[in-house]
Amino acid sequence: MPNAEQKQKIAAGQGFIAALDQSGGSTPKALKLYGIDESRYASDEEMFDLIHQMRARIATAPAFTGDKVIGAILFEKTMDRDISGKPSAQFLWEERGVVPFLKIDKGLEEEANGVQLMKPIPGLSELLTRAVEKGVFGTKERSVIHAANAEGIAANVAQQFELGAQVVEHGLVPILEPEININAPDKAEAEAMLLDEITKRLDTLPGTTDIMLKLTLPEQANIYKPLIDHPRVLKVVALSGGYSRDEANTRLAQNTGMVASFSRALTEGLGDGQSDTAFNTTIGEAITSIHAASVAG
Repeated sequence: MPNAEQKQKIAAGQGFIAALDQSGGSTPKALKLYGIDESRYASDEEMFDLIHQMRARIATAPAFTGDKVIGAILFEKTMDRDISGKPSAQFLWEERGVVPFLKIDKGLEEEANGVQLMKPIPGLSELLTRAVEKGVFGTKERSVIHAANAEGIAANVAQQFELGAQVVEHGLVPILEPEININAPDKAEAEAMLLDEITKRLDTLPGTTDIMLKLTLPEQANIYKPLIDHPRVLKVVALSGGYSRDEANTRLAQNTGMVASFSRALTEGLGDGQSDTAFNTTIGEAITSIHAASVAG
């Protein structure tokens, strides 16, 4: 069963979830934005060392506490490493009061019917078992919708819920993330289709099942309110999806009950060359603004 104290923190906590889960494909871009180009590392291991240093610097910043950051999503290699001498998930919960999640998807298939489904996840059961042992509360799994294609969106949502069921069997809470591309020309239509498909699936879940949803900030404010209010949904969080932090915060503040789960928008303005004082000030301002947008309305 999920940790009851952590569940209460997510359900009732007035804050947002930090996405610190850049994987192998997105790490070079994240490092470059942080001021570290590819000349600074010669292997994947060195690259992951550098991104872990960035994540650890964020997680140990004075403002990064459960007062405003109720959860954090980790990449597998982050879960397997330490922060300040403690396993990362344990550090987050015990030292910062932040609930740890684990990104479990392994990338995307080629686009078909306007969507990209998740690739197979080899060793999923073993990974989920390790996550439980390390004190992780839940998981996150991402797929993408590029067009308002009913068949594609139905397949996308079906895959998300099927994977979520496997996560629940291990006593974890899944964050299902059927992202909608912010540049989709028919984004609003896709959002309406996605709402219908998710609602159908939610209504079939057993009464003891809790899930979370991570959704793209919508064109119509509060379109996802029925999902936020659904008894099977612990929390609905929003991805920034390429919007600037200011734009993402503005959109988020218009959606009552939806909280942030930002990645790039959270780390915007951070730099490897910053002094600790400058770094902590910048991340503190980001946390304050994202928290304010998350609790608005």
